[in-house]
Amino acid sequence: MMSLKNKLKRLKSHITAEVQKEEPNYKAVDFEVPYLDLWREENVFPYYFDQNYCLIREVKYPLSQKHGHYYFQDFLTAVNLWNNLSINHPLSASGHKAEELFFFDTETTGLGGGVGNSIFLLGYASVTGTHLVLRQHILPNPGAEVPLYQSFLEKVNYKTLVTYNGKSFDWPQVKTRHTLVRDHVPKLPAFGHFDLFHAARRLWKHKLDRIKLAVVEKEILGVERIDDIPGYLAPMIYFDFIESKKPDGMLGIIKHNEIDILSLVTLYTHLTFQLCGQDNSQTRKESFEVGRWYASLGEKREAKKILTKLAVGNDKTSLQAKLALAYQLKKDANWDKSLSLFIEVAEAGKETCCQEACIEAAKFFEHKLKDYKLALWYSQKAIEITENPAAKVLNQLETRRGRLEKKIAKYL
Repeated sequence: MMSLKNKLKRLKSHITAEVQKEEPNYKAVDFEVPYLDLWREENVFPYYFDQNYCLIREVKYPLSQKHGHYYFQDFLTAVNLWNNLSINHPLSASGHKAEELFFFDTETTGLGGGVGNSIFLLGYASVTGTHLVLRQHILPNPGAEVPLYQSFLEKVNYKTLVTYNGKSFDWPQVKTRHTLVRDHVPKLPAFGHFDLFHAARRLWKHKLDRIKLAVVEKEILGVERIDDIPGYLAPMIYFDFIESKKPDGMLGIIKHNEIDILSLVTLYTHLTFQLCGQDNSQTRKESFEVGRWYASLGEKREAKKILTKLAVGNDKTSLQAKLALAYQLKKDANWDKSLSLFIEVAEAGKETCCQEACIEAAKFFEHKLKDYKLALWYSQKAIEITENPAAKVLNQLETRRGRLEKKIAKYL
């Protein structure tokens, strides 16, 4: 089998970056850093503080560098798009400069929360001038959290974190670990937060079995990892490093974390192009998910513009778009147009959305127009579409049918 060292050398050939070769001017103390020469060869240098040290790596990518389907300079275009649109969205960078976004990821000793789970690598990237600058702060031993967080926090000057599931995991973990050393290091700044995991789940859950970043990279972003060390091995490799002090395995984890962070830049760019209608390869299903998202946010004009384009024909996406438009019209109390669309979808086939439209039509005829026969007809149609006899909706429909039959009998 190919050695880990050789694999890492192969991996380097696939990523081009400008590397800072001069060692930072960090104040040294009188103790030796194990394998310092090997670390320096990989552009990793010690940072000394409070009678201990952490390790820092810095890499600079030109904005002309490509990662997946996008160049890093496309991220600047993405930020400009948000700043030129009057759309409210959770991922909008309106009011931000590109330099103020902070792409962040960690590596930890476990997946659980709490003080028993340590962060041993803090990685982040941001735009500085004509480069994307990536820095990684590495914990060389469990007692070095003070220099780790000191080095991380002393230069932080950003508005918004960009993470992948970071609201649930990465940043809460940072807060937990920071609490243990807060008397010795700067305070955590108050960041905004763009969590791209939730956006990816909204847009691609219909086509991806899993929404892990590695899956999104491969299937959506065009990022191919070569000889990558799986993230689940990171804790084991780190504990081995703690014992041996040899950097070989850790270098693989560092590279894994680096690709994670670069992919966040590409993913944010791609999501922005999707949300702002700038992705020429966007599928109809993706457009529908974008339109539905805007509708849920109350961005009615943007939602209507997207959904109306899709609401042609009787394919599944068209029916879903019509149904979404019908709900929006209902919310606006435009009863006639909403009912017309509900009926159109209800009579189009046996999709789940058709059953949903039948139920809405039945509600409308029962409660608004008091036409119990039509309400019963659409209720019966909804029952016929139900595939699962044990479904909760079937019980509700049968209850509705029974109530309508009693109402009809009352007027006979």
